[in-house]
Amino acid sequence: MFDLVIEGGNVVDGTGSPRVRADVGIVGEKIKEIGHLANAKRHSTIDATTLIVSPGFIDTHAHSDGALLIDPNHENGIRQGITTEIIAQDGMSFAPLSADNYVAHRQYLSGILQSPEDNLDTSTISTFLNNFDSGTACNVVMLVPHGPIRLEAVGFRDIPLRGESLEVARRLVAEGMADGARGFSTGLSYYPQSYSTTDELVALCEVVAAHNGVYVTHIRNHNEERAFGDGGIPEALEIGRRSGVKVHISHYRTSVPNAGELNTLLENIDTAKAEGVDVTMECYPYVVGSTVPGYFLSGDFHEGGASGLLDLLNTDDGYEKAVEALEGFSALINEGFWTYIGSNLNRDLCGLTFPDAAERRSTSVERMMLDVMREERMACGFRYVPSGSIALVQQVEADIMDLLDREDYMIGSDAIPLPGIPHPRAYGCFPRVVGRLRRRHSRPLEQIIQRVTQNPARRFRLEGRGEIRKDFVADLVLFDEAQIADLATYEDPAVPPAGIPYVIVNGQVAVNREGCTGTLAGHPIR
Repeated sequence: MFDLVIEGGNVVDGTGSPRVRADVGIVGEKIKEIGHLANAKRHSTIDATTLIVSPGFIDTHAHSDGALLIDPNHENGIRQGITTEIIAQDGMSFAPLSADNYVAHRQYLSGILQSPEDNLDTSTISTFLNNFDSGTACNVVMLVPHGPIRLEAVGFRDIPLRGESLEVARRLVAEGMADGARGFSTGLSYYPQSYSTTDELVALCEVVAAHNGVYVTHIRNHNEERAFGDGGIPEALEIGRRSGVKVHISHYRTSVPNAGELNTLLENIDTAKAEGVDVTMECYPYVVGSTVPGYFLSGDFHEGGASGLLDLLNTDDGYEKAVEALEGFSALINEGFWTYIGSNLNRDLCGLTFPDAAERRSTSVERMMLDVMREERMACGFRYVPSGSIALVQQVEADIMDLLDREDYMIGSDAIPLPGIPHPRAYGCFPRVVGRLRRRHSRPLEQIIQRVTQNPARRFRLEGRGEIRKDFVADLVLFDEAQIADLATYEDPAVPPAGIPYVIVNGQVAVNREGCTGTLAGHPIR
């Protein structure tokens, strides 16, 4: 007796093999039969005769650490067909942290990760993951985040990890890996992560390598003088060479300024791979990103975390120094606009470009940004306005599809699912690739599905997932090959996609006829 039979679908199994017409029989959380099951007894049936049946999509880069705990139905992700998200990206998350450090760091990260409840047990990776067990719509995989490791070892201070503090950090990384983390993440454009040196990262990644984990990096563009090769890709590859760790590079693609220049983008990567460095990459199919305004302030402003930064901005001298620092980025920040404002005090600015918001406040862009940061106590975020050159945008999209021709690429949405006017990638990333761009650029469906299912499952050791195979977990997405498409736009981003009528997580139907069922069957994958 099957609990559920998916009847008559075109099964694309995630391996890259050609599709086959077959039924899929599910018992409990597992796939128990693939074949002709017309006469088999079952409790329920889904007619998939006009649909593709695929493994659930695996998002290799999501900032849902807080969002999943605040709204566990997680419509933005589950409606895309995402059944597993890898969180604690860019070195940002809430564990392992003491209770006091959690509350302080939660405020610092509120413009990206929101603010879940006060009383979470964040003392270890394991206790934090317990919050997601059968309490969220999708599965969760965690990395050991660099930021909390530094906070527990030396506090939010710009000092090196050496001697005893380095050993504390190495022990915390080892404990996190033993708790089930699949790797170690850092974001070297953010603090306290960017206080580090290459030597520190090598020492921590030696622990990760010993646990067969992956070093996941948002590459450095702050404090470059502390890094091998002035940071960026050279530093990431050197960490792989010296520590022996597997390297995974976050959101690595062309952008409007270097559209079409894939050979240059990948030259160092391919050289290192030829030398034996194990490297994979991910990208998302949009030309601009989203972040927080503190990104533009150097590390001395950030010491002490949220309270240190806000205290500094509340002094005349600190405020004026911050204005001067932001003026160095004036051309760049003028292309931004507010997407998230935490309180009602400034919510009227949400959706305004920085110049328009500054004009409304009768001040400069730099002062407006700092004032909002102070008033919202860091709970604010922005994204950039896309280029007006459609040809360059389309070239970047073509580049992304060319990158997905490589076997070392996968998709990470980099979703920041905040209220307000989020980046459309939070609602549309996967159907944009699997639907719109695949059709436009004539890529085989089987290849694209492999990149978003089996590829990440193997890279992050998600045993029993990422394929439609007997005794594998029944994480599945059913979609219309011709109709699947993102509907989220830059102007109207919080819109779920079309053409994905069913999503199944651990054998339970999470999306039924394009509507969330409210079933919270997700697990932390340890």
